[in-house]
Amino acid sequence: MSLFISDAYAQAAGAATDPFVSLLPIIFIFALMYFMVIRPQMKKAKEHRAMVEALAKGDEIITNGGIAGRIIDLGDVFATVEIAPNTQIKVQRSAIGTVLPKGTLKTV
Repeated sequence: MSLFISDAYAQAAGAATDPFVSLLPIIFIFALMYFMVIRPQMKKAKEHRAMVEALAKGDEIITNGGIAGRIIDLGDVFATVEIAPNTQIKVQRSAIGTVLPKGTLKTV
């Protein structure tokens, strides 16, 4: 009967691997994600927060929606922006995307 079926032998046990070595690829991927995605995003958010805190009356801004105007009043949460003569809107301070150099709106 052993003509068609060979005898089965137990294989030798493999070398024990260090658990740290098996976690190394995961640690590497997390470190890569931190330096490529998370850290730059945190830096950008910090810069935006500083820009919003430094807003003052008379600053020329562009909102995240693309509306350009001049700040005429600032509150804790909202800013009143004049987008045309006698036309004012209120926007959230966090919705202000860019502060323009003085005089930019006159050239537009």
